[in-house]
Amino acid sequence: MPPPGCPADGLAGDVALIRPEEAAEPGEAPPFGRYAPSRLSALVLKATRLCPPGWAGKRLAFFLRSVAVRFFRGEPLDVEALGARMRLSPYNNVAEKRLLFTPQYFDPAERRLLAAMLRDDFVFLDIGASVGGYALFMAAHAGPTARILAVEPLPEIFERLVYNIRLNAFANIKAMCCALADRDGEVTLFVNANNRGETSVRVVSADSCSAQMRVPARSLLSVIRDEGYSRVDAIKLDIEGAEDLVLEPFFRDAPRHLWPALIIMEFNLLQAGAELEQRLHALDYREILRTNENVALVRDGRSPP
Repeated sequence: MPPPGCPADGLAGDVALIRPEEAAEPGEAPPFGRYAPSRLSALVLKATRLCPPGWAGKRLAFFLRSVAVRFFRGEPLDVEALGARMRLSPYNNVAEKRLLFTPQYFDPAERRLLAAMLRDDFVFLDIGASVGGYALFMAAHAGPTARILAVEPLPEIFERLVYNIRLNAFANIKAMCCALADRDGEVTLFVNANNRGETSVRVVSADSCSAQMRVPARSLLSVIRDEGYSRVDAIKLDIEGAEDLVLEPFFRDAPRHLWPALIIMEFNLLQAGAELEQRLHALDYREILRTNENVALVRDGRSPP
């Protein structure tokens, strides 16, 4: 496992009972399968993953999930989700909890939209990647010529992301440990100890002030140029209310050919989020999807099929 802050290239439905592989070398993470679900855990996971959409199905899934977590003894679980192997710790990260128990509820409309856009050499940026739900889904479905970049600023979660990437034979994905901001340098990251997915460069709740750390920061344009992208087909931003901090300087400075064809970003009820959407509409982006959590906008003339 590389030290926090080091970029890492990724090499190389149902819950399976997985036999542990060879023992890990000293200092390495235990191999995939070491934390395979027990038979009882596998039954619970299968039950939650079979729960249908809708109020009743979700209530049942969430009830089973709350009961099951108490019996997992704080250990991660090695499973498959969204077409990829993952090691998931459902204790302090809501994203991992969703991927483990209910991947069918993990932004299904957004994933369908992205899947409809796929083509050769697809370029996708997952900003605020957490442990790789979006990035690994895209890597599993986009084909070997795609270029997928997963950006995650929190070192602890970045290590989990890198481990998940290395579990899969995907040669089309890369991870980068930094925050995105309005410029290159360093920023303060506000960490929610109860939900690592609510980490942000902005204070978004009282819980998000529980810890702070300084981390490297990059601008979106700087990342795109350094990666050598000639275009960006889609970008997903889940950065807890800091979307305007990243996107406003990008659209001010970036040439139009680098503007993403599709933007999926967390729907922010704060005034800054509403103002950002208005500015994107003024730049010829058109809303094509809105869910309880996200809004998707496409550039006019570049609509997905």
